[in-house]
Amino acid sequence: MSNIAMDAARLMDMLPDEDKSFAYEFIKKLVLAWDPDFTKVTPEEASRIDAAEKSGFIADSDINWNDLSSYA
Repeated sequence: MSNIAMDAARLMDMLPDEDKSFAYEFIKKLVLAWDPDFTKVTPEEASRIDAAEKSGFIADSDINWNDLSSYA
């Protein structure tokens, strides 16, 4: 988690419960407005995805889900 996110969480934690709920709902609306389908990735996530793809990553479409015995 980034330092900014941790600072925001610390600040939120100081609020009374009612205000915490308001802040949470506001942040959730911001995130959904930025990425309504949860398809965007952060630079850190992009780096991890790239590393996974270069390390022998197997695409879901390459797996025969009807016969997993050949993968054991």
